[in-house]
Amino acid sequence: MIDLVTMIGEAWDDYGLVDSGGGRKLERYGRFRFVRPEPQAMWAPANADWTSDAEFIPGSDEEGGGRWYYDADVPRDGWSLRWRDVSFNAQCTPFRHLGFFPDMAPVWDWIRERLAGSGASQKTALNLFGYTGVGTLALSAAGAAMVHVDASKKSVAQARDNAALAGMADRPIRWIVDDAAKFAAREVRRERRYDAILLDPPKYGRGPDGEMWKIEEDLPGLIADCRHLVDEKSACVFLTVYAVRMSALAIGELMRAAFGDLPGTVECGELGVREEARGLILPTAIFARWSNA
Repeated sequence: MIDLVTMIGEAWDDYGLVDSGGGRKLERYGRFRFVRPEPQAMWAPANADWTSDAEFIPGSDEEGGGRWYYDADVPRDGWSLRWRDVSFNAQCTPFRHLGFFPDMAPVWDWIRERLAGSGASQKTALNLFGYTGVGTLALSAAGAAMVHVDASKKSVAQARDNAALAGMADRPIRWIVDDAAKFAAREVRRERRYDAILLDPPKYGRGPDGEMWKIEEDLPGLIADCRHLVDEKSACVFLTVYAVRMSALAIGELMRAAFGDLPGTVECGELGVREEARGLILPTAIFARWSNA
């Protein structure tokens, strides 16, 4: 039987979920406060005063329309934040988020711990769908030689900028603009091996050459390829899934079918963030993970 677990993100100096409720959330990102829609915040807010610097108002399009409305002079080109030993740029994007996903912080910690326990002298890690690279830098700071893959040339450029901001431009990181599934398949043919793999695929997406990604159709093949990129000496594989009508058990059993021949444990569950106002847990994503014994 597969184990169900919960991973809770706690506030840190440059980020916190201040309050939530009524289908919205109030967060702090450094010196700025933002309100964003959050359908899973079904309870009432703890406080009536939600003074913020900007709010994202969704449009009528279920798939993600909307825009930011500003009540303060928020730098449009972003501002610097820090998580542990990594600095990076936050920015209000047209996609309602701020250029990184703070609920991934416990995932970065979890992978860092497993890499630290690995016996490999030079640890290697692959970040597929790496976006603006905060996860890549978090693992690089823990000593891993990284391969960062994203289909967006703009996102990879932002990731490089974040590496420079963090003073990590000279770290062993390969920055690759490519379709994640095609890259993984090529790595299998090259007989490459990694100590850790982080996957954060979107619901839908397009590769640099117009390749279509649909998570329900394409995830099983990608997971199968990832199994060929690790072995009994590898540390872990971590998969997160956002905004999809899918059970954590479904992706957990997908992982167990793929990685069940390896030593270690497959688990699945939910990611969440603890609210500062009263300690409620706001769910954000589902995940499945394999870790070596």
